[in-house]
Amino acid sequence: MIDALRGLATALAAEHTAVYAYGVVGGRTRGRERDAAREAFDAHRARRDRLRGLIIARGGTPPEAAAAYEPPFPVAGETDAVRLAALVEQRVTAAYLELAAVPDAALRRLAALAMQESTVRSLTWQAPINALPGF
Repeated sequence: MIDALRGLATALAAEHTAVYAYGVVGGRTRGRERDAAREAFDAHRARRDRLRGLIIARGGTPPEAAAAYEPPFPVAGETDAVRLAALVEQRVTAAYLELAAVPDAALRRLAALAMQESTVRSLTWQAPINALPGF
């Protein structure tokens, strides 16, 4: 059986990373891409805050965000920023897989919706379509 607190912490860590990454993406894009980055930033920040609350409500201690994160590749311009956004969304989708397997139906629903949103967002960033997003 999957531990709900562990699944929540894994998802929260991914959301921390996404919030930071979208700061980078927003700083290297403009126009529609910057607007999409701002919307994604807000969505990940809201989900991050919700996950923190769920962990605390279950008596756990939420993992804190790092002061900074090292991007997986240099992000020198808009093309790199778009690539980073797509990768971040794919990784967020994968991070929710564990939470999607917990016994709590409400948490499984939260995970499924988060995975759906991240998958759709990754497609808007031109990520390749995977047969099983998150795997």
